[in-house]
Amino acid sequence: MIRSSLLRASRLTPTAIASVRSRGNSSYAVSNVTLADIEKRWENMPPAEQAELWMQLRDRMKGSWSELTSQEKKASYYIAFGPHGPRAVPPPGEGSKVFLYTMLGVGVSFLTFYAIRLGGRPAPKTMTKEWQEASDEYLKEQKVEPITGLSMVQN
Repeated sequence: MIRSSLLRASRLTPTAIASVRSRGNSSYAVSNVTLADIEKRWENMPPAEQAELWMQLRDRMKGSWSELTSQEKKASYYIAFGPHGPRAVPPPGEGSKVFLYTMLGVGVSFLTFYAIRLGGRPAPKTMTKEWQEASDEYLKEQKVEPITGLSMVQN
């Protein structure tokens, strides 16, 4: 019996020992003092402290949820789905700022387009209405169809 426990202990790696220790600690509830007013303190907590608290709650949630205290349930829900980080409420005036910059971008692109059109060459003579009408008459005389092209029937 003693020999088998010594053999098992000698096979444990440092990571296995850490996982055993963390499993042993997960049975203890996170203190209510740590979880008190987490909604107000979460944003100002250092990232290392946030990660540590989340890991403690995550380890607790791996077990039975009936063993969790109501404070732990509320804190884990807030950390996972609360209005912080990417879910934070945008600051006031952000919508009008986005609209203003969008209109500014549209205006600059319109002015650029107009400046390019002013500096460009005039339209070719084949784009005039008279040229298009004369071209249509020529195609009617040649009996051109839009699908097959020139007709084989000669008149």
